[in-house]
Amino acid sequence: MTTQPTYPEPIERAIASIESWLHGLGENNLLSQYSRSPRSLALLLLQKDPALWQTLANNPRQQQEVEILLTVAQNQLQYPLDLAIAETRQKQARALEEIAIQKSQTTANATTEVLHRLTVNPITGIPILMAILYFGIYKFVGEFGAGELVDRIEGFFEGQINPVVNQIAAQLFPWQPLQDLIGNDYGIITLGIRYATAIVLPVVATYFLMFSVLEDSGYLPRMSLMLDRLFKSIGLSGRAVIPMVLGLGCDTMATMVTRTLETRRERLIATFLLSLAVPCAAQWGVILGLLAQKPAALMVWGGLIVGIFLIAGYLSAKLFPGTSGAFYLEIPPLRLPKLRNILTKTWVRMKWYFGEILPLFIWASVFIWLGRLTGLFDVIIRGIEPLATAIGMPKATAPVFLYGFFRRDYGAAGLFDIQQQGGLTGNQLVIAAIVLTLFLPCIAQLQIMIKERGLKTTTFMVAFIFPFAFLVGYCVNLVFNILRVSF
Repeated sequence: MTTQPTYPEPIERAIASIESWLHGLGENNLLSQYSRSPRSLALLLLQKDPALWQTLANNPRQQQEVEILLTVAQNQLQYPLDLAIAETRQKQARALEEIAIQKSQTTANATTEVLHRLTVNPITGIPILMAILYFGIYKFVGEFGAGELVDRIEGFFEGQINPVVNQIAAQLFPWQPLQDLIGNDYGIITLGIRYATAIVLPVVATYFLMFSVLEDSGYLPRMSLMLDRLFKSIGLSGRAVIPMVLGLGCDTMATMVTRTLETRRERLIATFLLSLAVPCAAQWGVILGLLAQKPAALMVWGGLIVGIFLIAGYLSAKLFPGTSGAFYLEIPPLRLPKLRNILTKTWVRMKWYFGEILPLFIWASVFIWLGRLTGLFDVIIRGIEPLATAIGMPKATAPVFLYGFFRRDYGAAGLFDIQQQGGLTGNQLVIAAIVLTLFLPCIAQLQIMIKERGLKTTTFMVAFIFPFAFLVGYCVNLVFNILRVSF
């Protein structure tokens, strides 16, 4: 077949007329100025190519002649001339593709197409998403990562490592404050490294493993496509699904990824929602582990956080000026994830995350040590205690909220310690989980927020988030008491 497109008859007549006209212009005509064929120049003139049209502007009579030919062709078409040319070329390209490309594995392609349609259609896609959340998040990350793995590694630390560290610290340092810096209740090893390794690491590892499987399978872009309409109601496009899902791994990383969003308004809304209602893997993983034995409590926590996410997003979309960006996303083919890809992606993310989190946990332990040594720690805790009791929590949870200031997942790990000692009722556990989820962003995320959105915007966000978290905790406790809810 010919590789030259055949356009609708009115366009072909206009092309022939312009070609004849070009040849009749004499010397120094457009053919001599541009190294293009007469047909190519005719098509460019019919589409009013800016460069050619500017050349013709020097000769109004010639420009008028082309304008007449263009108008005649347009009047004989039922749709815009530019669109007719584009559609003809597209059909020609598809025809060439059919000839040049040999398709194989028709059955596999048909199956892939069916799976694609199932994942992007909300009627079937939402149940698929719920199944992924149940088996991938709740069962694998929550029960296995935050439950089984954390229990085993935490037990190893408590039984084998911490006593040895305390003993060595006591032998090496006769001064009690130095012993407390390394070991005992708030030491760098016995608290900071234990939290990072025994509580945070298993949760983050299982989450990034699951995320890598979904990513390598090609499912995530399809989830974005399916949730595009829902996200438009909160001022975002389906493209924002990716940073939100990344935020379930690490909010710091996700805040950096918001720069890929199209408009400043979208970047503001996404950053705000990440800092308010998207818990990181370590945080929600520990909470899942704590609430896994109380399904009703877990549903209350999850339902409230999702509700706040949607309501805060909807109100933000109404308050923040501007418009949402258009949603264009390349959809890769669905495929079985490759083990090598999964392990490589998980390892790279783990190395990045752990390289960031371990120093922060160590510094948090040092700050707590300094605070206790100087007495500042006790003063701050006494200031937090009224807030803790106001939301129905025991005074012993005040340090947890202080830990949460350094990192929310650090605070969640402290909550895990108190629960292991039997210090919280079911109701208190739900309230603490809600407040810590809505609490201030961690230090690393705070730094990225300032870098990406500016100090003024970040200050306004934090000024809202801190009192809002405790207000929600107070209201939930009040509702529990009025309705006599008990978990």
